[in-house]
Amino acid sequence: MSKIVSTLKKLYDVIDGFVLIMLAAIGIALLASEVGSSKGPLHLGVVTSLGVALVFFLHGAALSRDQLVAGARNWQLHVFVQAFTYVVFPMIGLLLFLSLRNALPADLLLGVFFLCALPSTVSSSVAMTSMARGNVPGAIFNATISGLIGMAVTPVLMGLVISASGAAMPLGKALTGVALQLLLPFALGQLLRPLIGGWLARRKQITNKFDRGVIVLIVYSSFCDATAAGLWHQYRWQTIAAVMALAAVLLFVVLGATTVVARRLGFPVEDEIPAVFCGSKKSLANGIPMAKILFVGHPALGLLVLPLLVYHQLQLIVCSVMASRYAMRESVQRQDPRARA
Repeated sequence: MSKIVSTLKKLYDVIDGFVLIMLAAIGIALLASEVGSSKGPLHLGVVTSLGVALVFFLHGAALSRDQLVAGARNWQLHVFVQAFTYVVFPMIGLLLFLSLRNALPADLLLGVFFLCALPSTVSSSVAMTSMARGNVPGAIFNATISGLIGMAVTPVLMGLVISASGAAMPLGKALTGVALQLLLPFALGQLLRPLIGGWLARRKQITNKFDRGVIVLIVYSSFCDATAAGLWHQYRWQTIAAVMALAAVLLFVVLGATTVVARRLGFPVEDEIPAVFCGSKKSLANGIPMAKILFVGHPALGLLVLPLLVYHQLQLIVCSVMASRYAMRESVQRQDPRARA
């Protein structure tokens, strides 16, 4: 019990630090947007593009193929997670997009659908599955494969929805941008893994901080661009609060759905854990760079990523609590196999 509490506290410490930095970056962007805008003196448009490429290079170099092979055998779990990530989630997003388009601005709703079309997150899904004593190889496989699938599927889903709404999104250009800025660096990282994989494994803290640093820079630059364009004056605070509430409701709906369906399908608790965590989470690490590529030059980029930012913070907090509860329940089950909360 004390070990679980200690692990949870460490996770919260990391989350809180990241949240504070993110909030500080947004606050600075709102107060002094000219400095950090894409065309400002810091040239963050170029800096963040290079940072994104380097992040995915590091992801590729750090990915162990042995771990993927170890988790590849449980096909029912994989189908479940990918179906929720790329079928159920986008369907919910499309329903919200269509039903609320007369109530909320199009850019905000597009951001909600973008959230729904993103891949699952890797690091926190695996960490929380481990904390909850679940199927860690299965979590590694699904979270990683989800990210790879998302590089192709997310732009296609976004292109279809944007085209259906009457706007224009050059899908070929978007896919090319993803291939050049995400897939190519990732593939190069995989090729160089035998040379630098061990070095990176010994320096995970550095790579994790760099990853988060790039995310903060992109968020900062996006909010600077939105502020410089006068975007925040176009919407009332109630509208933005509504989207934040929508992201919260979405999280609890999907968490409930993944839990219920996994149990109805008879998943053992070890598989239910990654099914719930991988099937409900959305990746900030993939989403922010992808938004920068898909919506390049869009003045409302800050609004488009707002639902993702809210959802990301909520999923970390809520799923941390769930992981602790799963771990305690698993302990009870080992003493009494008939017990299942």
